[in-house]
Amino acid sequence: MSAMKGVDDAFLGVGDRPGLEIWCIMGTSVVPIAKSLHGRFYTGNCYIILSTDELKSRVRRHNVHYWVGKEAKEEHCVIASDKAVELDAALGSQAVQYREMQGEESDEFLSYFRPCIIPVQGSFSSHWRRSGEESDQTTMFRCEGEHVARVREVPFSRTSLDHMAAFIVDTPLKIFLFSGCNSSTQTRAKALDVIKHLRENRHCGRCEIGTIEDGKLVGDSDAGEFWNLFGGYAPIPRDVPDAANGELITTTSKKLFWINKRTLAPMDTHLLDREMLNSNRSYILDCGSEIYLWIGITTLFSERKTSIIVLEDYVRSQGRSSIGHTVIMTEGHEIPNFKLQFQHWPKNIVQKLYDAGREKVAAIFKHQGYDVAEIPEDKPQQFISSNGTLKVWLVDRGSVTLLCAEEQEQLYNGDCYIVQYSYVEDGKDYNLFFAWSGQNSVQEDRVASVSLMSSMADSVKGPAVVGQVSEAKEPELFFLVFKSLIIFKGGRSAAYKNSVLQKSDKTEWYQKDGAALFRVQGLRHDCARAVQVDLVASSLNSSHCYILQDGDSFFTWTGSLSSPSEHDILDRMMNTLFPRKQSLLLREGSEPEHFWKTLGGISEYSKEKFVKGWPADPHMYTCTFQQCLFKAKEVFSFSQDDLATEETLILDCGEEIYVWVGLHSGVASKEHALDIGKMFLQAGIAQDGRRSIVDTTVYAVMEGDEPPFFTSFFNWDSSKQVAAFLYLLHVGAGQLI
Repeated sequence: MSAMKGVDDAFLGVGDRPGLEIWCIMGTSVVPIAKSLHGRFYTGNCYIILSTDELKSRVRRHNVHYWVGKEAKEEHCVIASDKAVELDAALGSQAVQYREMQGEESDEFLSYFRPCIIPVQGSFSSHWRRSGEESDQTTMFRCEGEHVARVREVPFSRTSLDHMAAFIVDTPLKIFLFSGCNSSTQTRAKALDVIKHLRENRHCGRCEIGTIEDGKLVGDSDAGEFWNLFGGYAPIPRDVPDAANGELITTTSKKLFWINKRTLAPMDTHLLDREMLNSNRSYILDCGSEIYLWIGITTLFSERKTSIIVLEDYVRSQGRSSIGHTVIMTEGHEIPNFKLQFQHWPKNIVQKLYDAGREKVAAIFKHQGYDVAEIPEDKPQQFISSNGTLKVWLVDRGSVTLLCAEEQEQLYNGDCYIVQYSYVEDGKDYNLFFAWSGQNSVQEDRVASVSLMSSMADSVKGPAVVGQVSEAKEPELFFLVFKSLIIFKGGRSAAYKNSVLQKSDKTEWYQKDGAALFRVQGLRHDCARAVQVDLVASSLNSSHCYILQDGDSFFTWTGSLSSPSEHDILDRMMNTLFPRKQSLLLREGSEPEHFWKTLGGISEYSKEKFVKGWPADPHMYTCTFQQCLFKAKEVFSFSQDDLATEETLILDCGEEIYVWVGLHSGVASKEHALDIGKMFLQAGIAQDGRRSIVDTTVYAVMEGDEPPFFTSFFNWDSSKQVAAFLYLLHVGAGQLI
């Protein structure tokens, strides 16, 4: 590979596969670090870390971090930031760069190095003279954090202890875990993981472990041995809140500067808008706890390096070299937290690379002589057992009416319904509830449906998951519980009928002997739906199939881009909707005058190929309330172990979100859990900003009731649930599993 101008040769060809690549700054050069030494950082050095992930869209995402040790030379810090820019250039200027200071690392950075990083005193060159970490001296560490362990060495002294964190005292023969009385179960679990790491790496797996509960001394030999290390027991002073960081976050207003050569020009920050950022400039946005550098896409490579220098000078001049986080982004690759600082940020435009790719492959096959009409769509994943039992209730003025078997697959878009699907999976009974709201339903019924659904779910035996879903935004899982589903215009509830009477305009209502147009779609032959759409030609789409009724006359219309499998589904739904009726099959372009007359005349309609986009990559967030304000924080590199019983977490899958509720989280009901999901959507935490409950399906999943369609996002181990329960019991008794 030929060299790139201004880019270190060490960075050529990197980032082509998922994983970590690490370099250490040695003089003016970058030295690659062997995988066996990943996570071992020296306080006297600076490092560059490249994390590469492959998204479900097959696009690679790159994060570049440069880590600065507390004893690193200033010139090495400058070189590290300079080399990070070169690495970004080698990756096509698509990476997000993070400045990581020792002791102040971001959660995302720490998530790369499970269970923790413990910086080593000295410089990288000294590791050649070390055969292993010393285990002949006593060291003490403070451990905190819920989903990543933040470990720092503290003086071996009783005064280092407090009630908020967990502490590890590593002696030559034994490792002690002291759990502060105000530390969380999750923090204690993380500290235990750190102890296991120390035992394997410092003691070759050969040492005892002792646990001490803050305030518990009676009959505990480990406690006696622990306090003897400090010369005997003495009470620990009450914790004093550290308000320094909180004050920085709450009192510092936003400051926006554009970089004019090497000077900063202040800008008005009364109302931040995306239009304020020009592509040929770079900007610094100071938000107190985070400082962002935004680099316009048309800026020169030399200008980008200058911007980094200006950023470093600004951080230094503010006396914040060792606190807060610094993030560097190129236009088009902004992180969600940066976008949230602006009053308006346009949503990302999804490129139709998937569509183009499929068409090109089909064209290649045709050119080579294969009879290929199209590349078939991916088959839907089997989310749920197909042998369950379905029940549907109509919601009407705060009460429900159970529909008979003939009516439960016929919904109206002016009504709200509660759907219950009971099924067996791996020998275990499950219940899935949906509160479905039609597009023209009234607010009274929508509110009632959620409350009634939650009460019904609480009354059933076995695990129950609830979901709130809106018409036209249903997930595949919703349609899988129906064999066939028909959605008519109109409604049967009294609340809806009353709302129609109060409106001056006439609402279209399905009439058995009238005219109606139905769009027919399906996941597969035994899972299909017909939805009544507006009776106009603009409702047609070349990608779909339709049934047109005009009294006793029926047409089945196949779009030119529809598939043979969709034609089979069309025939099935025609028999379901209008049994024993004959229809005239029409291919797009061969419609008679009667067809267009029924639709009110010929007009333009969509003729583009509809292809479902790539599935969203899941993200997990913790949810808390601080001073009555909803806060969400991402959990990076999440796993089943992050589902802590004391917490409420959200698994964000784009068009669907799951609110997971721990048994000890304080969330009392499934309805409350759904409300938390709505708050998350309104907060705009995700990549594309604020979302509506109407556009997103929200599920509530209680700890211990996780269904397979939720556990499929994890490498799920059912035995961990039992182990977690036993761990809680033992923690309460001051014991260690």
